Amino acid sequence: MTVSTLAPFLHPEGFTRPPLGAVLREGSVVGESGRYLVRSWEDRRAFRGRSLSDRLAPRAEHPVILVPGFMAGDGSLALLARSLRRQGFRTYRSHIHANVGCTVGASALLEQRLESIAHRRGSRVQIVGHSLGGLLARGLAVRRPDLVAGIVTLGSPMLAPAAHHISLTRSVDVLVRLGRAGVPGLMSEDCVAGRCARASFDEARADLSDDIAFTAVYSRRDGIVDWRACIDPLATPVEVTASHSGMAFDPRVGDVVVAALRDVGRLGGASVLEVDGGVLA
Repeated sequence: MTVSTLAPFLHPEGFTRPPLGAVLREGSVVGESGRYLVRSWEDRRAFRGRSLSDRLAPRAEHPVILVPGFMAGDGSLALLARSLRRQGFRTYRSHIHANVGCTVGASALLEQRLESIAHRRGSRVQIVGHSLGGLLARGLAVRRPDLVAGIVTLGSPMLAPAAHHISLTRSVDVLVRLGRAGVPGLMSEDCVAGRCARASFDEARADLSDDIAFTAVYSRRDGIVDWRACIDPLATPVEVTASHSGMAFDPRVGDVVVAALRDVGRLGGASVLEVDGGVLA
């Protein structure tokens, strides 16, 4: 039996891996893709004959950055980004081409990206993170509350990052072995079992500033992670009926994301930027 490289603290008691057959639930992405196409067709019909000004929704106050999940890149959230733009949100890519590197390194680069967007727009930023992207968003909100107005996580197992399907565990093991062999840009053992992993895990569970909105979207049909690990006690939990992968584009999930992003204003948090990380070049 192959021993996983993942640290035991990433899989606390009370959480379980989805069973082997659970991955079959991910087959519902076919229907979810069709649902997105139908929604897009309905939107085009609704917009037909309208002027450009009538088609555009009012511009949202805060810009939004979308962060992809494990082994995925910005393209995986392109459809969700398009849906958000139709609703008046100004969206930005994370500049992650494949989320397979060190989480601490990825978080540092995302922090720089947030600073750039916040400085450009003069506003704090909202983060939408899918799976691992949600864990990165949670950590950034803890570390840089001056930059983050709110976060929305989609199927992100903050409470037990390693409570995922065995196929995902094997993928992590392969990446670590490749990194050990000298392939650059991949996670190392320290990223999944050492101080790096511990720092990321602790940061993703620390307290948040009261003026940062937090919505955690989860699905009991998730075939990749234990859905219970996605319900952060500090978040407003919202259950959807979608596969893990389908959360990135199912229009019903998109509606939940839009509602959560629009709801940030009710907290009364300051939108004016007060970056404490120094002057940007």
